[in-house]
Amino acid sequence: MSASRTANARQTTGTPATVISARPVVLSAPERGDDLQVRVSAPATGTGLPVVVFSHGFGWSMDGYAPLADHWAADGFVVVQPTHLDSRTLNIPAEDPRTPRIWRIRVKDLTRVLDGLDVLEAAVPGLAGRLDHDRVAVAGHSWGAQSASTLLGARVLDSDGRPGEDMSDARVKAGVLLALPGLGDDLVPFAAENFPFMRPSFDTMTTPALIVAGDRDQSHLSTRGPDWFTDPYTYSPGDKSLLTLFDAEHSLGGISGHEVAETTDASPARVALVQRLTTAYLRSALYGEATAWKTATAALAADPDPLGKLQSK
Repeated sequence: MSASRTANARQTTGTPATVISARPVVLSAPERGDDLQVRVSAPATGTGLPVVVFSHGFGWSMDGYAPLADHWAADGFVVVQPTHLDSRTLNIPAEDPRTPRIWRIRVKDLTRVLDGLDVLEAAVPGLAGRLDHDRVAVAGHSWGAQSASTLLGARVLDSDGRPGEDMSDARVKAGVLLALPGLGDDLVPFAAENFPFMRPSFDTMTTPALIVAGDRDQSHLSTRGPDWFTDPYTYSPGDKSLLTLFDAEHSLGGISGHEVAETTDASPARVALVQRLTTAYLRSALYGEATAWKTATAALAADPDPLGKLQSK
């Protein structure tokens, strides 16, 4: 396991913060076929730290999404990033017998992290006793957002349209869902045939969440336009907010990393907005710090040339 410190991340106040990052931290998972490897990023000081478990998009790994992971850690969160079995770093072939179950294994990866927080604390130097296990959020991008949404109460419909297994987790108090795919009624034939898990129901996704969508995110998996990615907000009950980013495509300006080939809409300003809004939302949802959220949303509303718009219900 390697550990590093970086002082180039900053808190939302602009104050430089030191972040500790350790990888790989391994959680035993014999039935998975490969033990679960995670990256843990945390502020170097402080106690009672809230936890964000982040699920990466297809093909990525624990090493991605530094713009979010580093920012959240610098602001006082412990960010845990598992590497799922679809990661290119594992190079698992399509014919692997686990492939049809990877979507379920992804969800289990997230709950395995929650089950193993004590193990992670003990494994990362200087982290023991510093986590607040009662303040936990999940986050994810694309397929990772789909994985995270199931812990918030979203369910997958079976071939007859009936809700499948309830995989929600009461330990999770909030979610940040970035570019989460919409309803399965609008899939192209290839996706409908090959990705049966992409038939979600958001009717029971009751845990509070911030949903982030790009208004130019045109998925090749859907017959609809970018509004497909607003379905999780439209069709879920309860305490939800929707941040729609203007001119943003699937990478939302580059949240997966700097100078990443998949980023077709690179925008440091857009990424900075996502950083600010998600951080403020997590603080509000986990600690009831309404001031940060109100300040961030008011600044967006007052911007004469805004990068997005916010809706809440």
